[in-house]
Amino acid sequence: MQCFLSSGIQITMATARNMMRAVRVFEFGGPEVLKLQSDVLLPVPKENQVLIKVHACGVNPVETYIRSGAYSRKSPLPYTPGSDVAGVIEAVGEHVTLFKKGDRVFTSGTISGGYADYAVASTDTVFPLSDKLDFKQGAAIGIPYFTAFHALFQKGRAKAGESVLVHGASGGVGIATCQIARAYGLKVLGTAGTSEGMNIVLRNGAHKVFNHREADYVDKIKEFIGMQGVDVIIEMLANVNLATDLHLLSQGGRVMVVGSRGPIEINPRDTMSKESSVIGVALFSATKEEIRQCAAALLAGIEASWLRPVIGPEYPLEKVAKAHENLIHSSGALGKMVLLI
Repeated sequence: MQCFLSSGIQITMATARNMMRAVRVFEFGGPEVLKLQSDVLLPVPKENQVLIKVHACGVNPVETYIRSGAYSRKSPLPYTPGSDVAGVIEAVGEHVTLFKKGDRVFTSGTISGGYADYAVASTDTVFPLSDKLDFKQGAAIGIPYFTAFHALFQKGRAKAGESVLVHGASGGVGIATCQIARAYGLKVLGTAGTSEGMNIVLRNGAHKVFNHREADYVDKIKEFIGMQGVDVIIEMLANVNLATDLHLLSQGGRVMVVGSRGPIEINPRDTMSKESSVIGVALFSATKEEIRQCAAALLAGIEASWLRPVIGPEYPLEKVAKAHENLIHSSGALGKMVLLI
């Protein structure tokens, strides 16, 4: 009997070691479909993959769109959301030579999902996390900074000396865009909806900031930029601002649509006289070479200390539904939202 009990306990302990907590989505819908489970099988890294013990995971607007079922790219059900994790390598798969157990890392994407105790990621999406940044900051790099660089330079063709308006600059992508644009020699303008948000934008690279809740803020931008207009606009809420953006552009100016929550009516003639462009941006459409270029630039930014993620609201994994709800309905973004695992 004693041996039987001992064996049973060993089996139970071994089983427990192979289980983890993870948020699972079994149907598309509101935040309530996010279900935290404690009996999810621990993922195993395959060839050229690593297993990361997650310390923090970024929460991105796109994850709320995918969860709702309203996004063009749907995840097969059931799934665990989350792309941007930071943590420590727990195990490596075959042929992995760049990383070893114990390494501090961050990702720009996961295979198994980041809202979990552990996540598997391909080595080409995993990068060393400098001691200059903590895990929360590491979890704020992936989608925000890669999207910002992709939008500014790879799709927006921004150049030193040009001007950029970051429309909605106090969130994760907005702050990333301000820091990158300032470091690369652009004239940086930003908008935010609260005084605290405006201060964050100014502290993170913007030369000038405007309150987009003020009725006359567009007139103030026009007065500041003059007849020349803005060369590049990074737009986080195109369904509200796109028609206005077209009137702020310079000759040959570009609006980069990073975020939108619905349709909007515009007059195409507003693009004609200035030969301006409206370009959609989706990081998941970037090529591996573009991602490699983004990573090289951003890792250099960390070493040069101009890449400094600003952390906003923090939530434990148990409060993930509240995090999704607040991300969409908050009165104004204040840094990057993260889950603490």
